[in-house]
Amino acid sequence: MRRLASFVIAAALPFGACSAPARPAPPAVTPVVPPKPVGPTPAQIAAESERINAWFATKYEEDLAFSPMELTSLGRKQQYDQLDDASDEGTDRYRAWLKASVAEMESQFQYALLSDEAKTSYDLWKYQYELSALEEPYRDNGYLIHQMGGLHTHLPTFLINYHSVATDADMVAYIARVNAVPRVLDQVLVRVKQSAAAGIRPPKFAFDGAIEQAQKIITGAPFTKGKDSALWADAKSKIDALLKAKTITAARAKELQTLTRTALISQLKPGYQRLIAWEKADRANAPVNPSGVGTTQANGKAYYEARLEQMTTTKLTAEEIHTLGLSEVARLRGEMEAIKSKVGFTGDLQAFFKFIDDDAQFQFPDTDAGRQGYLDAATAAIANIKQELPNYFGTLPKADLVVKRVEAFREQPGAAQHYHRGTPDGSRPGVYYVHLSDMKAMPKVDLEVVAYHEGLPGHHMQIAIAQELTSVPLFRTQIGFTAYAEGWALYSEWLAKQMPGTFQDPYADFGRLSSEMWRAVRLVVDTGLHAKGWTEQQAIDYFRANTPTPLAAVTSEVRRYLVSPGQATSYKIGMIKIQQLRAKAEAALGAKFDIKGFHDTVLGGGALPLAMLERRVDQWIESR
Repeated sequence: MRRLASFVIAAALPFGACSAPARPAPPAVTPVVPPKPVGPTPAQIAAESERINAWFATKYEEDLAFSPMELTSLGRKQQYDQLDDASDEGTDRYRAWLKASVAEMESQFQYALLSDEAKTSYDLWKYQYELSALEEPYRDNGYLIHQMGGLHTHLPTFLINYHSVATDADMVAYIARVNAVPRVLDQVLVRVKQSAAAGIRPPKFAFDGAIEQAQKIITGAPFTKGKDSALWADAKSKIDALLKAKTITAARAKELQTLTRTALISQLKPGYQRLIAWEKADRANAPVNPSGVGTTQANGKAYYEARLEQMTTTKLTAEEIHTLGLSEVARLRGEMEAIKSKVGFTGDLQAFFKFIDDDAQFQFPDTDAGRQGYLDAATAAIANIKQELPNYFGTLPKADLVVKRVEAFREQPGAAQHYHRGTPDGSRPGVYYVHLSDMKAMPKVDLEVVAYHEGLPGHHMQIAIAQELTSVPLFRTQIGFTAYAEGWALYSEWLAKQMPGTFQDPYADFGRLSSEMWRAVRLVVDTGLHAKGWTEQQAIDYFRANTPTPLAAVTSEVRRYLVSPGQATSYKIGMIKIQQLRAKAEAALGAKFDIKGFHDTVLGGGALPLAMLERRVDQWIESR
């Protein structure tokens, strides 16, 4: 535009103007400065943010209506006699509703008028739909029934641990849910058969594990002779509690027991028998010493990349994650060598691994007393670190935490320990579950670090605080992202090392390093299996070469990765991001850095995709 204006002015002058007499200079003109754009006022931001938060509250109630089981997990009793719809049609209905809700949000609210927190809620609501849509082309690729679980084990776990009974009506609802179990199992079986017809089925060990688990659920009274099954024992206990509280009469208690027994024998048992029969029949078609989805499924490579995006909430490729894993493994081996030297062990690292794996001093007895000893020691480790939390966190969870052994019907030697959330109101505590069927797979050196990961300041800290938040819409207190949640839990292991009274024994500190190495190895092994065509045995060999993890636990881990592609990569990716954000905040703020403020910022917005978490931390840094 400037060149065009100069040309027009020159063309307007008469020829020979260069020799014309000089003209007086025009008077000076004060340039007009356009006013700066006026942004939204605080009142406008507050009003629009309040309006969208009210919309989120309404939409989340609509969301919850799709899942009676989620309502129960929140301690609510709407649809208390119903179970979820596990069919493809149910998934389609929910996804269509979610898509429509995003379109409605975009049409009704002005993003520029929202507060930073409300913008995060807006972005998060849309992001959860985008992740859901990402799954759509791969609905047949996932393994719904396998040795790590599925609805076949979750349903009885849910009835036992989540469906509380305080009234006669609650027990009637429990019985209705028992009657509904076969419908859900049949819906899952339809989808499993659909995948099998497309040539997609899990490895043979997944069939074996699922068959064994399902059979255990319907073994024992009232299904067979012997001691009470887990479900029957639970139902009788709940009825007895009503009778003891004088909520029902003895006659009514007997009637409720009869109704429950009938539901278990005539409805639930045949449902499990149908599942078992199909699994046994199709087992012969399953691979042995299998590889991952990239080489065993026609669209497996694309499916795996989609799974990585879903699990890590990043755009990292399988190759990038594999390379990062190799780098982390090399770094951690160096730190392990240092501890080996510190304790005076003269052999190589592989010999040190074997020493820790085999020596009796690192194991609890494989007895009931040994199992109780593990539970007591884990509880003590959590109690010790609880005293230090106020020095590192401004916000502490209100909900309690308990340590429990996994129920017998789903317990597996060497399987990973895990956390089940409590209720937002604290009426049901969070539970740190441990598998104790094989005490050799539960070495003492790992006890402390796993307690911090699953309990405090790990999963329980993060999930309980999220559920108790009142500063964000309710949906944000319940939403979950694996990279954030598992990244926080792994970061918590590293954080616990910085707290007084932890990892006093160098072998326990070696256990901490082993735990982090375990997650670094996951980056290599998961991508190796699913993107590079590694077999189960190749993955086990790599794992054993780089960790002291017992063989039973290694085998269980590798088999877990095979049936849940990408999930295992989320831990280290999330941890590294949180460490990077802390380093960034420390460098930017210097003496103004506050560890409590940083942790409250990370936990105070609920679970977030990693990019949104970084934005939140950047905003906190700017505010400081």
